Amino acid sequence: METVILIVHVLLAAAIIGLILLQQGKGAEAGASFGAGASQTVFGSTGSGNFLSRMTAVVAAGIFATSFVLAIYAKNKAESVGDAGIPSAALIESKEVEVVEEAQLPALEEEKLAVPAESDIPQAN
Repeated sequence: METVILIVHVLLAAAIIGLILLQQGKGAEAGASFGAGASQTVFGSTGSGNFLSRMTAVVAAGIFATSFVLAIYAKNKAESVGDAGIPSAALIESKEVEVVEEAQLPALEEEKLAVPAESDIPQAN
């Protein structure tokens, strides 16, 4: 069911992009006076403002609804993470930290530290 809602959400997003691109901007009235009249438009001489505005509002409401449902699915998945074998924070904090003994740590040999390494860089005396 989540996959179906996600597909519908993506299709609605593509539809709202298309609807927004189809709408005329605020400055389109000036172009109509220079021969680009609205008499030959697809939606008639009254223009497409009302139809496209209403469709954009409907698609936006659909995107809101699918976003809300997808958020509910994500919340339910986040609650079930504890069932996946991940220990809780209280359990992690309650365990004692193992102290590494000094004998287990690697030690540097002090003889190698006393002799400077040979290099091609000249040393200032």
